[in-house]
This record gives sequence, C-alpha cells and structure tokens, in this order.
Amino acid sequence: MKARWVKRGVKIAVIGVIAVTVFGFVVMSLWNWLAPVFGLHSLTFWQALGLLILSKILFGGFRGGPGHAGDWRHRMKDRWEKMTPEQRAQFCHGTSGRSCAAGEGSPDARQA
Repeated sequence: MKARWVKRGVKIAVIGVIAVTVFGFVVMSLWNWLAPVFGLHSLTFWQALGLLILSKILFGGFRGGPGHAGDWRHRMKDRWEKMTPEQRAQFCHGTSGRSCAAGEGSPDARQA
C-alpha cells in the first residue's frame, strides 16, 4: 500500500516538473518573440520562470488546494439562509427545480 502512494507521489512530481518546464519555455518563447517589437531584451529560461512565478503571485495568487473547491457550497448555503421563502421559491423556479430538492427546497438537501 505504501509503495503505491510513493509511486503516485513520484508520478505527480514528474508531471509537475514537466509542466513547469513547458510553461517556462512557453513564457520564454513568447517573451523573446515579442521583445523586439517593444524594444525589450530577451529572457533566459530561468528569468522566464521567475517572471511566470512573479505574475502568478501578483495576478493569480495561490488559491486552490484542499478545501477550496467546496467554498461555493458554503457561500450558497449562507445566501440560501438569508433568502425569504418567496425568494427561495423564485430561485427554484428560475433554475427549473434542478437546484432544489423535492420537499425542503434546500440546495444542500441532496447532500444530506
């Protein structure tokens, strides 16, 4: 069982290294292709990788990871609790009943 997890971890690490390398070369190629147009200097692979990481920090952040995918459920549950019964009925009608379970009408009813 432990060997299986080690094998899976190595596979994920290899895929991660390949992905970072490919993205680094893509950024480097795009930069070096556009640099002469704007009068900029060319980048090396490591500079392009640094630029990629810096842009991720500044513009994308590091959202995600464990637990992030379920955040929308908590937000929806909070919104649902603040709705009046009329708003809830209107919401269910607007989604053709797909988001509301029969009976309670709560969007979380199917999970319980």
